[in-house]
Amino acid sequence: MPRGPCAAASLRPSSGGLGGAAVCCAQAHLCAEAARWVSAAAAATLMLATGTTVRRSLLVPLFALQAPSSTVSLIKGDYGRWIAFVGILLRLFYSIPGELELPLSTVLLVMTAPYQFMDSRESQGGAILSAAIAIYLTFQHFNGVGSLRRAFRRESIIATVSIICLIFFLQCPY
Repeated sequence: MPRGPCAAASLRPSSGGLGGAAVCCAQAHLCAEAARWVSAAAAATLMLATGTTVRRSLLVPLFALQAPSSTVSLIKGDYGRWIAFVGILLRLFYSIPGELELPLSTVLLVMTAPYQFMDSRESQGGAILSAAIAIYLTFQHFNGVGSLRRAFRRESIIATVSIICLIFFLQCPY
């Protein structure tokens, strides 16, 4: 006998309208979107966090692969164009701090990415690539910190929690 919320939803009798399977799919979709939000927030936190030895340039494609659909559509729309325009203008005339280089690169990557790349976000290949990047970043962080005890010290706790969120909320089944 199947277990879990989807199994219980599919065993309920349907009274006319939508069947139990629609409840299951809607519930799974909401969980996937919530996981995307947590993963995107963890990647953004790692972009700005100190006390980590991860290669931050890998966070840009990870964010592009794991960002929620609403964020991607916002960046690909007029708001993203304005953010990129203002960011490039500021970079031309002023010195942008290093912490803001990666968010600007992320906006430019998501905004200019071809549709084939953005469609791979919903595929198994995109999930495998996201998992590979997250696992490599995890290895790099814990190896750079030195030990598990040092990873939970005050100077690196934010990066450690962000890495754990990235690994925990990776969503492989699409």
